[in-house]
Amino acid sequence: MDRTQIVGILNFMADLLDLESDNPFRSRSYRSGARALEALTDNLKELVDSGELTTVKGIGDSIAGVIADLLETGTTARREELLEAIPPGVREMLSIGGLGPKKIRSIWKDMGIEDIDSLAQACKEGKVAGFKGFGAKSEAKILEGIDYLQSVDGIFLRVECEKTAGELVAYLGACKAVERVELAGSWRRAKEVMKDLDLVVATSEPPAVVEHICSWAGLDTVVARGESKTSIRCSNGLGVDFRIVEEAQFPFALCHFTGSKEHNTALRGLARKLGLKLNEYGLFRGDELIECAGEEEIHRALGLDYIPAELRENFGEVEQASDSSLPQLVEESDIRGLVHLHTSKQDGGSDGKAGIEEMAQAALGRGLSYMGVTDHSKTASYAGGLTVAQVLAQHRKIDSLNSSMKDFRIFKGIESDILPDGSLDYDDDVLEQFDFVIASLHSAFNQPIDQMTDRAMGASKDGYTPLRGSPSSRSWWNPCTDV
Repeated sequence: MDRTQIVGILNFMADLLDLESDNPFRSRSYRSGARALEALTDNLKELVDSGELTTVKGIGDSIAGVIADLLETGTTARREELLEAIPPGVREMLSIGGLGPKKIRSIWKDMGIEDIDSLAQACKEGKVAGFKGFGAKSEAKILEGIDYLQSVDGIFLRVECEKTAGELVAYLGACKAVERVELAGSWRRAKEVMKDLDLVVATSEPPAVVEHICSWAGLDTVVARGESKTSIRCSNGLGVDFRIVEEAQFPFALCHFTGSKEHNTALRGLARKLGLKLNEYGLFRGDELIECAGEEEIHRALGLDYIPAELRENFGEVEQASDSSLPQLVEESDIRGLVHLHTSKQDGGSDGKAGIEEMAQAALGRGLSYMGVTDHSKTASYAGGLTVAQVLAQHRKIDSLNSSMKDFRIFKGIESDILPDGSLDYDDDVLEQFDFVIASLHSAFNQPIDQMTDRAMGASKDGYTPLRGSPSSRSWWNPCTDV
């Protein structure tokens, strides 16, 4: 178990302790330990092995023991006790937006409700509003939170799948019976969210590969077991499908299971126009297989330029590939700098993990030529937002570093909160001292859609932020000067 996972479990255990008891001191040490661990830059395993973990501020003997258990075994006795004491349905209520442990404890202990379905029914019948701390508005918000939770049920962020994806590729790569393995599906198309993972495996020994898959320590359930398709479910609910094919079929299977469904339909339609048949098993002219060593050859046989996986959504890429007008994708080597970086409180920043100079040297070492420092603004006090005095001090530090660094520039930025009225949280005389501003929505998310839109658009009126951006409280960026 890695540091990030342990941080998540410590915070989860703190929530469970708040569910179990109304004594906030019981959970405080776990939250403090999680914050300390999150900010840790030293090697966690070395600190545990040497017994020096308790020298880290915020981590006492008890929490150090829990961390050591989690690092070594993936669990700890106290966590198992809490899971046993608190019904699964009550724990699931922690996923309802805006519903914290204190209110969930009241729902459980005072109302006798132990699952989300029963909670939704009680809200619809007006039974929750009669309890202390709740009302008709509370019921409406709970129902709204449940509706949203159900709408995203079974959908995972890419970052949530990353560790599993990497582990499975490495695990299958270590199997002697596996000749080739690649991730396909939404993952390969670089989607931000996905319902499952798809892996294509080439082998001449399917039974051995299936046995290897079903022996993976990370699986929770074997959903289906077969020599052409095996499906498992991980402990976090993520599903994984393994498509098992012969080596000669691998390029076609990889192409097919990368998708998307609409892209595949367009490719098959093109193949039919050419008198061919395309599926996951091959490209055929009548009964004759057209051998292709890779997807590039498949596309070439269809009269297309190679279509990168990220473009395969049937948004016109097939037509573009037929007349050599596909857009060129941005590669990592094209990136010249980073413009959204938070620095550490110890270095005068907000909630980052490293100081400005350390980050600049790391960026320079990666071949970048600039970076933008964008700590939180003053309204985000929960994240160490910078006062005006701290902003000016940071700017002096940046000026000093810029004068000493060759072939690298640090730009002065800020992540400024968009206030409920649409204004930013610094006056114009402060904003004009930045090279650029990121405007973010970090609060008052319960405003009506029209008001939220006006608020976000209002942040552009001062000339420091753009009229364009992403919804769902994502950050917006625009230069204030000619950067």
